[in-house]
This record gives sequence, structure tokens and C-alpha cells, in this order.
Amino acid sequence: MFAQMKKKRIAILTYRKFPQEDWRKEEFQLHSVELAGGETVTMQLAERGSQLSNNLWLREIRKLTDSGHQTSILTTNFQAPMPTLAVSLFARWTQENSFRYMREHYGLDHLIEYGTEPIPDAVSVVNPAWRKLDGQIRSQAGRRHRLAAQFGALALSEDPTESQVQGFQQRKGHLQEEIQVLDLEIANLKQLRKQAEHHIPVKSLPVADRFTRLRTERKHFIDTLKMIAYRAETSMASLLREHMARGADDARALLRQIFQTEADLTPDLAANTLTVRLHHLTQAVHDQSIEHLLTDLNATQTVFPGTQLTLVFKLGSS
Repeated sequence: MFAQMKKKRIAILTYRKFPQEDWRKEEFQLHSVELAGGETVTMQLAERGSQLSNNLWLREIRKLTDSGHQTSILTTNFQAPMPTLAVSLFARWTQENSFRYMREHYGLDHLIEYGTEPIPDAVSVVNPAWRKLDGQIRSQAGRRHRLAAQFGALALSEDPTESQVQGFQQRKGHLQEEIQVLDLEIANLKQLRKQAEHHIPVKSLPVADRFTRLRTERKHFIDTLKMIAYRAETSMASLLREHMARGADDARALLRQIFQTEADLTPDLAANTLTVRLHHLTQAVHDQSIEHLLTDLNATQTVFPGTQLTLVFKLGSS
């Protein structure tokens, strides 16, 4: 997959789950990096080239912690600086938080329409025959695991009788025979799965297995608008955060309160302005933070789309 993405000029950045032996500590150097939240920290980083089993070369970056643990990162991005790549991966949790926030407050997963459309014939999907064989392998492997656990749990008492020994041997032999039969079945299924194509074009699917998908054009358009709105909210949250004692969560909560607060719109064609007058909130400390935000927004001299009116933001009647 990494090679396929590289051909399409898409760089990957991921953890290496099972790195090889630790690198020498002398290879690591201190780098000053800025985290996603704006905090500047130092990291001990080192870099080498790494070749996968398919002969694909990647950059391998490792971070050395104070405890001596080395976290390995693989990437096909040969242009970005090492500290930038390290921060990008270690800040991956911010992306997860973003999607969780958008699902909760922007309805990112909500259904836009009920219409469907055919899937293009060239699109590759999982081969139903391969999926069926894979399911059978998983099922049989689960049975084997349970039998192996029973086999390992069998034990005799300290002073067994002859009948107990015979029963133990019979049970042990029966379980071993079942395990051997399952091993043979699993091996045969794996051979069949190996012979089956993993992915096939939609046009090659049997008629009974063909399916449609939800229409995507309108959802892509709506999701794009939601992403733009989220980025605008993020920018305003960063401005608010500078004037709030607590973190970004409070800034976003205050912004949501602002979005739901009534406002008066007053156009002035002579002055070419459109005044947006927000009503006061319930807490004075929030009003103070909003005043700072409005000052920053007014400094942008934003013109309302489709007009020549400059937006002017004010709070209250003053």
C-alpha cells in the first residue's frame, strides 16, 4: 500500500509497530519543536533509511524518551524536516479530537439524502469468495484456540486412579485429534484463500452481490462547508484562548454560545459598513473575552460577500 500511495504522490506517516534493535544513543540529537497546542518542547530525535520487504525505501525517525524507550516512525516524505514529521505524528490525537467534535457539533456523520447511485465498474471491492474463505478461517482458528486452551488446561490430580489416567489420556487424545483436523482444514482454507483474488472490479461481481452506494456529491459539498466552518471556529477559538484563563474547550463553548445569541444587523450604505451588534452574555467575564475577539475581527476589515459593506462587530448598545 505504501508503494501504491507513493506512486500517486501521497506521502505516508505511521508508527512502526515492531522496530528492530535499539539505535545507539549517540545518534540522537536534541531538537526544539512546537506542538499542536503552541507549546515548545525539546525532543531527542534520530533518523536512518529503512527498506521494507518489497524493497521500498523509507525514512525511519526515532524519538528517545527519558526512560530510554525508542518510538519508531516510518514515512515516505523525504522533504519535510525531521522535527516537523515527528510533531505531526505525535499530534495525531488532535485530528481524532477534531473528528469527534465535528461529529458531535457539526453532524459530520448525518445522512444528507436517501438517494443512491451505482458504483463505477472500475472500483475495486473485496472479493465475496475471498471474504467467505477469510471468515471460515477466522471461525476455525477461533475453534482451534478454544480447543488448545482446553488441551492445556487438562491436568491430573497428584494421586490419580487408573480410571482417571485412562479418562485423561482419552480426553487428551480426543482433543489433540480435533486440533490436528482443524489444523488441516485451516491450512486447506488458507491455500484456497491464497488462490482467490483479494479485490476484484465491481463489474466482476455476481449480480446477486452487486450493491449501490449513497449519493456522494451533495454530502461532499455539505461536508466541505462544515470543514470551512470548523476551521473558522478554530481560528476564532485560538484568538479567544489568548484572553481566557482556561483552555480551548472553554473557548469553543463560548463560541457556540455566541453563535446561538441574537444579534442586530445595521447596514450603513453611506459609510459602506454592516454593523453586527451582539447582545451581552450572562457573564461579564465572557463579555470581556468577546470584546477582545471582536477587536481582532474588526482589524481584518472583512467585506460581506456580494456587497461593498465592511463588517463591523460590536457588543451591546454602546
